[in-house]
Amino acid sequence: MTTTLAEPAPKQRIASIDILRGLIMVIMVIDHVRDFYHYGHPSPIDLATTTPILFFTRWITHYCAPTFVFLSGVSAWLAGTRRSKSEFRAFLIKRGLWLLAAEAILLSLAITADPLYHMIFLEVIFAIGGSMTLLGLMVGLPLWMVGAVGFILVFGHNLLDPQFFPADGLTKTFFGNLMLKARGPGSLLFLNAAKDRSIIAAYALLPWASVMMIDYVVRSMYAKTYDAIKRRKTLLYSGLGALVLFFVFRYFNIYGDPSPWAVQGTTAKSIISFFNVTKSPPSLIYLYMTLGVSLIILSLTESIKNKFTAILYTYGSVPFFYFIVHLYVIRLGTIVFFFATGHTTAQIINPKMGPLLFQPDDMGVSLGVVYLLWLALVVALYFPCRWYSRYKQTHRSWWLSYL
Repeated sequence: MTTTLAEPAPKQRIASIDILRGLIMVIMVIDHVRDFYHYGHPSPIDLATTTPILFFTRWITHYCAPTFVFLSGVSAWLAGTRRSKSEFRAFLIKRGLWLLAAEAILLSLAITADPLYHMIFLEVIFAIGGSMTLLGLMVGLPLWMVGAVGFILVFGHNLLDPQFFPADGLTKTFFGNLMLKARGPGSLLFLNAAKDRSIIAAYALLPWASVMMIDYVVRSMYAKTYDAIKRRKTLLYSGLGALVLFFVFRYFNIYGDPSPWAVQGTTAKSIISFFNVTKSPPSLIYLYMTLGVSLIILSLTESIKNKFTAILYTYGSVPFFYFIVHLYVIRLGTIVFFFATGHTTAQIINPKMGPLLFQPDDMGVSLGVVYLLWLALVVALYFPCRWYSRYKQTHRSWWLSYL
C-alpha cells in the first residue's frame, strides 16, 4: 500500500520562483559540462591564462548556488504553511539530512565516478541540506532572531577575511573552516577521514545558511494576502539597490570580499578582475551581485507567461531530480567518451585530477563544443523533467517531497 503524506492544505507553487529556479538550472549545466569536457581543464578565473569567454562561462554560473539557497528559504516557508510547527521542524530536519546523505552518496559518486568512495565531496547540496537542517532547528524561535542571525552572518563573516583576521584564528580547525570558511581563493578544505578516504568541502555552511535564514524571514511577501504590485516593486527596488551596493563596494574595494580587484594590463583583464568575486564562502559583494539580479528577475517574471517561461517552469518544478539526472548523464558521457577515444584502463586514474576518474590530460573538447553539448543536454533533460513534474502533480506519495 502506498503511504501518503498528510497535509492540511494542497501544495502551493509560485510560478516566478520555479521560472527563476529553472533558468539557473539551465545555466548551471554549462559549468558542469565545462568541468568535465573542456580540453586541458584550464582555470577560468586565473588572470594569467583565462580568456573573456572562458571567464564568462564560469562567471554566469555564479548566480546558481546563491539563488538555489535563497529560493529554498521561500520553499521552506511554503512547506511550513501546510504543517504544524512540530511537523514543519521534523520535515526540514529530515529533508536536510536526506540532502546531506544524497550529497555524500549519490552526488559524490557522480562527480568522481569512483564506486569505492575514496573521496566524498560536500558541495551545493550539502550547503542546502545543512542550511535546511539548521533552519529546522530554529523553527519556534522568534522570526526577528532568525533574521538577526542571518544578517549578522551575511554582513559580518567577511570580517574573518585575512586582512581583518589572522589565518590561525577561529577558522584554523576543520570544523571552523567547514562552518565559516570552507575554502579560500584557489583552495579547498581537505579532511583525511581514514586511510585512502578523504572529504573535500567546497561550501562553508554558515554563510550559505544565512542566505536561507534571511529569505525565510522575508517570505511574507509571498503570502496570498500580500499585494502583488507591492511585492514586485519591493523585489525590483531591492535588486537594483543590491547591484548599486555591489558596484560601489567593489569599485572602491571598501569591504565584502577577500580578493580586491585591480587594474590589469588590458581592459578585458581589468573587467575580469572587477567581476572575479569570491564564491566560496560567498562574499558580501558576491551576494549583492548575484541575488540583486535574482530579485529583479523574480519581480519581472511574475507577469510573463510564454512558451519559454513554461519550459523554465518545468525544469524549476523538479530541481533535485534534474540535478541528479544531469550529473549522471554528464559523468556517464565522459566514461563513454573515454573509451571511444581509445583510452585504456591504465589511464582511468590521472594523478593531476586527483579523485576524478576517467579524466586523462589528452581528453576533451573545445569551449565551442562544450556549449553545443550543454544545449543538447538541456533539451534532452526537458522530457524526463516534464514527465516527473506531471507525476508529482498527480501523486501524493510521501517520498515525492524528498526528490
